[in-house]
Amino acid sequence: MTVQGIGVQTKEAIDDACPENGFRLLREAGFSHVDFSLNGYMRNTDIYKMKNSHFFDKSMAELEAFFRPHKQAAAKMGITIGQMHMPYPAYVPQGNNELNRYLWEEMAPKSMQLCKFFDCPYIVIHGFKLTYFLGAEEAEWAETERFIHYLAPMAKEMGITVCIENLYDNLNGHIVEGPCCNVDKAVERIDRINEQYGAEVLGFCFDTGHANLIGLDFEYFLTQLGQRLKVLHIHDNDGRLDLHQIPFTFTRTRENASSTDWEGFIRGLQNIDYQGVLSFETAPVLTAFPDVMKADALEFIHKIGQYFATRISV
Repeated sequence: MTVQGIGVQTKEAIDDACPENGFRLLREAGFSHVDFSLNGYMRNTDIYKMKNSHFFDKSMAELEAFFRPHKQAAAKMGITIGQMHMPYPAYVPQGNNELNRYLWEEMAPKSMQLCKFFDCPYIVIHGFKLTYFLGAEEAEWAETERFIHYLAPMAKEMGITVCIENLYDNLNGHIVEGPCCNVDKAVERIDRINEQYGAEVLGFCFDTGHANLIGLDFEYFLTQLGQRLKVLHIHDNDGRLDLHQIPFTFTRTRENASSTDWEGFIRGLQNIDYQGVLSFETAPVLTAFPDVMKADALEFIHKIGQYFATRISV
């Protein structure tokens, strides 16, 4: 068993003014894949404040022209755009109708079309955080599923798999489970929807940082997912905040026991014979270090990916 490659976010690494320089930097650091950060063009911090970047006002011809240098630079550097993150949230509770309509009718379908433009097989979405508005997880999921059914015909036609991911929520200053944290429910829902469409329109993205925040059992979760696991978001935190830092950065004791269950992560991927990409969601690291150390930070992240790959393939 061997993994397909090692990837990292384009966010903080790729400059729209000259994408080739960023892709060259990633290639020289050893990366073969990227997670294209489409969510950087309509940021969640703005969306939650009801601000609209209006990036997706552009026609598809204009969007493709904007991103064509990125696609060409990735190809020139031999880097595969293996996954993409759709801007999120796609629905804002208590938000205004104009913004929510824009997210569904402009942002979402154009994100799918851009995913196809990049020949990218997977796009990650966030389930709607509505449990504490609607009073039940099942009601929350019903709204997320409505969005998935909106995307699914496009996904089937384009040969794309939409991936839901395990999220956390914040309740009165406390981190609590968010959407898609029950793996048994996730498995049933993925299988049911894929059977309905006769295609793999839905898969799963396992996020290590979110899992650590709410104390998920890494090995059990990954093992239950099996081949439904399509992509990864690998990053670390202190168990209290979603920091998106380098794995093995945080410890719980002076004896250096890792904050995150990386051994369970490795065992879980071994159990399901994972052969996808080890993709790091560690963009904040690149702004935490001085800019002159960006290449060194990327090379170090890649080395951790090599370590994981070696352990998983045993």
